Amino acid sequence: MNRIVLKSRVSKDGLLHLAVPSNVAGADEEVQVTIETVIEPAEMTPEEWRIHVLSRMGSWEGDFERPPQDWNVERDSLS
Repeated sequence: MNRIVLKSRVSKDGLLHLAVPSNVAGADEEVQVTIETVIEPAEMTPEEWRIHVLSRMGSWEGDFERPPQDWNVERDSLS
């Protein structure tokens, strides 16, 4: 299966028009079209970001643990 992603915009009349390059869909081939709405992430104002960060304070549940560090590892000589 070859997958190609095309982005287009639904017109005001509710119709979606796609122009598929001829080298993608050959003659006598079955294709499948999936429609997904693209949701753009909303931009936050600095004040909204500050509130978002402050709302996370104290939400960590668990322990912080640092695994043992191997500082004296013997390595092969470069020469």
